[in-house]
Amino acid sequence: MVGIKSYGAHIPRFRLDRNIMQLALLFLGFAPLRGEKAVANWDEDSITMAVAAALDCLKGEKSGKVDGLYFATTTPTYSLRQNAGIISAALDLNTNVRTADFSDSTKSGTAAMLAAGDAIAAGSLESCLVCASDCRVSKVGSNGDYTYGDGAAAFLLGKEDIIASIEGSYSTSHDFADRRRLAGERLEHMWEERFIRDAGYMKFIPEAVAGLVKKYNLNIKEFSKVIYACAFSAAHSTLGKTLGLAPEQVQDPLLNNVGDTGVAQPLMMLVAALEEAKPGDKIMVVSFGQGCDSFYLTVTENIAKMKDKRGVKQNLANKAQLGSYDKYLAFRKQIPAEVGIRGEEMVFTSFSIISRDNRELYGMVGAKCKQCGTPSYPLKRICPNPDCGAVDQMEPYRFADKKGIIFTYTSDFLAACIDPPASYGFIDYEGGGRSLVDFTDCDPNTLKVGMPVEMSFRIKYSDEKRAAVNYGWKAMPIVS
Repeated sequence: MVGIKSYGAHIPRFRLDRNIMQLALLFLGFAPLRGEKAVANWDEDSITMAVAAALDCLKGEKSGKVDGLYFATTTPTYSLRQNAGIISAALDLNTNVRTADFSDSTKSGTAAMLAAGDAIAAGSLESCLVCASDCRVSKVGSNGDYTYGDGAAAFLLGKEDIIASIEGSYSTSHDFADRRRLAGERLEHMWEERFIRDAGYMKFIPEAVAGLVKKYNLNIKEFSKVIYACAFSAAHSTLGKTLGLAPEQVQDPLLNNVGDTGVAQPLMMLVAALEEAKPGDKIMVVSFGQGCDSFYLTVTENIAKMKDKRGVKQNLANKAQLGSYDKYLAFRKQIPAEVGIRGEEMVFTSFSIISRDNRELYGMVGAKCKQCGTPSYPLKRICPNPDCGAVDQMEPYRFADKKGIIFTYTSDFLAACIDPPASYGFIDYEGGGRSLVDFTDCDPNTLKVGMPVEMSFRIKYSDEKRAAVNYGWKAMPIVS
């Protein structure tokens, strides 16, 4: 039986209170919405968030056995360069992995899940990692500006040691232009909200649920949780009643504390449901976007083995208020931000170097001496241990999954940074090794020598005119 072996999620640390947005946009006259939304840092995008969710998912798993990686998003960094390939490189997966991008609809995440399940059932893949992530940008003061949040979810699918078996699916397709964006555009266009609600969510989701229930002769009351994507809080509540669900069967859509995460929303809700699931529970998942994908799962006894996952719970608890709508607009490049003349001279890493040294730069793979066991990053031919000095006796050693402590640091107000000051310094890795890194997701006033950190895949350089986004690893303080 094909099913889920593991899960993971990523919710950016920053949150933006919608009351702050309302105060900044009073001239538009919109009624305030409740709660807050998750905001990706300036050095995060759909790729980096997918990597973070995948790392959470792969904890305790043998990544060398992953032979498929599917990435779903409506906000791909590249239109002509496979985004899934970048994620695979960051995770240091084998080069014989099958990678594919799924895009152009908010139901792409569930489409990737079903495609991965079919490939495993057919025997062409043994295990497949599915990542869904979105970092959407809307016009200032629009519905999307208020409701959209950033986030990612990841699932490892296979046939052995599954925590939830995929029992069946049912899909529908409708050419429904609720939200749209032409090639080359950055901002979304949205049709009239009432039409989207009444002709879209209120029609397509019941149709998909009814089709799944009829196809497999199910009773809606059998399900412990029913997950359905919906961007409108009131409509989400109404849909529960329309479907005949008891309140406890309806999974929280996370709209008030994360926001509508697009492709990731139904799968992030699935992570939250699995965090609370018990053996024997049945869970239904329904996505939305030009129709719906629906499928259902049965939770197995292996669910008890899911430990040490950040999932949704820990990500929700680990947060910091952004505090400024202007800063949010600068993060999303909605307003130009001055980074000083040094920012105009930022170093771009050529694609030749990225291709040649891909495992070192994106996988953060250094070396470990076979003679004395000393690890080092970046990669060296000669062992840096003065008592050893062995030449060409180094074997690959991955640093991205190692925690560390700050050895020294500085905060620089002259260095180019969207959110100054830029903080960087040296860290010592558990198990040995030391390297110079940038710090991210941190308050420079709280940095201190000896502070524990972990590595996070982030944007290092971005230039839309050159169609170039360089990635790398930064250190992020571990918040207890």
